[in-house]
Amino acid sequence: MSSPEPQEQALHEPSPFLALPGAVAATGADAGVAAHYGEPVREQRALAQGRAVVDLSSRGVLRVSGPDRLTWLDSITSQRLIGLAPGGSAETLLLDPSGRIEHAAAVVDDGEGAWLVVEADEAAPFATFLDRMRFLKQVTVEDRTGDTAVVASLGAPPEAVADVAAALWADPWSTGAAGGVTRAEGEHPGEAFPLSLALVPRPALAGLAGRARAGELTVAGTLALEALRVAAWRPRFAAEVDARTIPHELDWLRSAVHLAKGCYRGQETVAKVHNLGRPPRRLVQLDLDGSAGVLPAPGASVLDGDREVGAVTSVALHHEEGPIALAVVKRSVASDAVLTVPTDDGAVTAAQRVIVPADAGPAVSVPRLPRLGAVRRD
Repeated sequence: MSSPEPQEQALHEPSPFLALPGAVAATGADAGVAAHYGEPVREQRALAQGRAVVDLSSRGVLRVSGPDRLTWLDSITSQRLIGLAPGGSAETLLLDPSGRIEHAAAVVDDGEGAWLVVEADEAAPFATFLDRMRFLKQVTVEDRTGDTAVVASLGAPPEAVADVAAALWADPWSTGAAGGVTRAEGEHPGEAFPLSLALVPRPALAGLAGRARAGELTVAGTLALEALRVAAWRPRFAAEVDARTIPHELDWLRSAVHLAKGCYRGQETVAKVHNLGRPPRRLVQLDLDGSAGVLPAPGASVLDGDREVGAVTSVALHHEEGPIALAVVKRSVASDAVLTVPTDDGAVTAAQRVIVPADAGPAVSVPRLPRLGAVRRD
């Protein structure tokens, strides 16, 4: 595995996009790139219309090469990756033996290697875990964060980005992945969130930033992307996942879990909860009362009356829906309950939009999983 030094250096070097006029640096999980460029609402509209790109060069990038890469990754993670064609995209989760989420990765194969896009803080530990799991497999695991950056768009990236990209990842969230299932009922807002990630050589960022400065490329910050992600109910590892999270709670079976693939770590929990249809917690969208101009922070408690029933995971100001949030609450919370979120400036009232129903049961559109002993091994 490659040395971590180039990664550490890259994550602490300012992105060339931060030198653009009006750039305001992001904090938290997106530290190192721009939160916005002075007009977050305008940027959000441009991004939603497919006219802007977002610098995500603070994200981690791994590469797994070798002839066994896809069968090996398939055997240890939640998604079917065997047969992923060159240029094909997928999303997969690494679960612990109890089915809790340890890592999440966007995966795109280029015919010689599989690229994995992960959160910045997850790159080193995920690469270390994968390297330890190689055994006799013909695979090589590299942390490529130091020389490869990520640029996001909704829909196909602009030509200027595509021309320098080593690989392009198309998010399966917008359509749902083969072998997956969604708990959400009715029209899904994820259909309006066709996220694309371009993996570009890190030195190319300066040229792309120069084109943005010349007005040839429209840019948006991470605030714009986060607002559209929240409205699309799209879970993010750095925001919605804690030490107890299982995929069902976030509706992540929609894009990152194949329900008929061979055994992998944590599959017993996936099968049990899918068949029973009763995850202990559920993801909801909160429509926040914005009359006082107060937004809660991620991590804020969610109250049902005087009872704490969950926590806010992501907060955004959407250009059409106004102040919204994602929260993980107890399954027992009534779907029509009006909730409150305490802040230092007073409590904010929140109405729920159900994402994972409390009483959904197993989805009827997908066959029930076979007994683990009967699962076909590829």
